[in-house]
Amino acid sequence: MDAILALEDGRVWHGRGFGAAAAVVGEVVFNTSMTGYQEILTDPSYSGQIVTMTYPLIGNYGVNPEDVESRRVFAEGLIVKELSHLVSNWRADQGLDAYLKSSGAPGISDIDTRSLVRHIRERGSMRGCLSTEGSGEDEVVARAQNAPKMIGQDLASVVTCKQPYVWKDGMSGAYGQAASPNPKNSTAVSATEARFHVVAYDFGLKYNSLRNMAALGCRVTVVPAGTSAEDVGALKPDGIWLSNGPGDPEPLTGVIDNLRKLIGRYPIFGICLGHQLLGLAFGGKTYKLPFGHHGGNQPVKDLATGRIQITAQNHGFAVDADSLPADCEVTHLNLNDGTVEGLRSKNYPVYSVQYHPEAGPGPHDAAYLFDKFVEMMESNR
Repeated sequence: MDAILALEDGRVWHGRGFGAAAAVVGEVVFNTSMTGYQEILTDPSYSGQIVTMTYPLIGNYGVNPEDVESRRVFAEGLIVKELSHLVSNWRADQGLDAYLKSSGAPGISDIDTRSLVRHIRERGSMRGCLSTEGSGEDEVVARAQNAPKMIGQDLASVVTCKQPYVWKDGMSGAYGQAASPNPKNSTAVSATEARFHVVAYDFGLKYNSLRNMAALGCRVTVVPAGTSAEDVGALKPDGIWLSNGPGDPEPLTGVIDNLRKLIGRYPIFGICLGHQLLGLAFGGKTYKLPFGHHGGNQPVKDLATGRIQITAQNHGFAVDADSLPADCEVTHLNLNDGTVEGLRSKNYPVYSVQYHPEAGPGPHDAAYLFDKFVEMMESNR
């Protein structure tokens, strides 16, 4: 298939289409990870975005049922320099082309992804349209210009689960190594076996976060984004976890109000969008980043220890440090641009990070944060 990628400023790239025959719109972003395209595609945080992979060869190890991070592909589309049709990995059961086709998501290859990334870095992330259905240039540009802007979009309410559920999955060892993708072989931490009961708010979570907590002996109940503080309290949690997710945090006013009621009553650990929502609940503000942080190589400094962590990130908004009250402390900073990467309350057992400690597929520098959450729940008892 012929394919066209157009940005809202009129810039156009022509390439070869793969995956589904479709036309999609979204914010065009770039991800600097060398591996993990399957985890990226199934990360609900990419809802509303078309993802460009900066690594030049994508698809060479195929796709397998164990590496999915959610119930489906959430990225609107995929942009690569070169698509590998040769799959060379014993775990793979299909290629990336077939996987996207079955998921209804289009892709484009054989374009100069370096020129696209430089364009975004200089001008900022912008709306785009990716078409593999034979559309003309003018039509694709017009679709990009008419796409919804990311600022003001409540996408967490779109991707969240519809009903509460208790997490079940097969596991072996720490930090979420799946033993079996077969639900029949899945196990759960029972109420009698569990060291702690965690209520996890689903704003667009990845499965590996739940695997991490279950591997540490937590029974995890996942609840929709709009669940009230009263309903969470009725579940009698030992701690509350706030997930990653897509979109702008500021429209989630109901969630922010619920978090204000929960702060001080339970230990709380938030990541990514959950971190931004905590910042807003503390009384701070958030703002849109020029082109966001997307990739597995973001350096973050722990201000308490001076330790540098290499982290996985996917976010387009950040907490404004100057807007935070005196009882909220910045704990981590991004070494690339100085943005806030971690917060904690000085009065309550509440902390958050902007990055992804579950890190599917990696790195694992921040995996200790789940242990910290367990220790915090233990101390709170």
